[in-house]
Amino acid sequence: MQRIATCSCGELKIRCEGEPLLVSACHCSECQRRTGSAYGIAAFFDRDQTEPAGASLVYERPSDSGFAVIQHFCGKCGSTVYWYPTRRPERVAVAVGCFDDPHFPAPSKAVFTEHAHAWAMLGLG
Repeated sequence: MQRIATCSCGELKIRCEGEPLLVSACHCSECQRRTGSAYGIAAFFDRDQTEPAGASLVYERPSDSGFAVIQHFCGKCGSTVYWYPTRRPERVAVAVGCFDDPHFPAPSKAVFTEHAHAWAMLGLG
């Protein structure tokens, strides 16, 4: 299985081989700011199963876990497509919405729920 996630304008992409190791809904304050929504949904893949393409700008930010997150976003449209969690350097997280696939696997886990909007829990714990 191969999937390609792209930014809004198509300039930044990442190709992912295989099924995601985990799909997670994150309710942390930083993901809320990154997405402009109540949470972010990420698919985690082994880093060696992915291939980024296109120019990205990088923003390194702290996370609620205390480890930096290195976000890659498109300099033209501003979409964050993928990021590297330094806590798990062998992994890459990809924004699920960038796959444009309504049949993408659903999140199986929710994290940082203490920051969640009460109406946004998705029935996950």
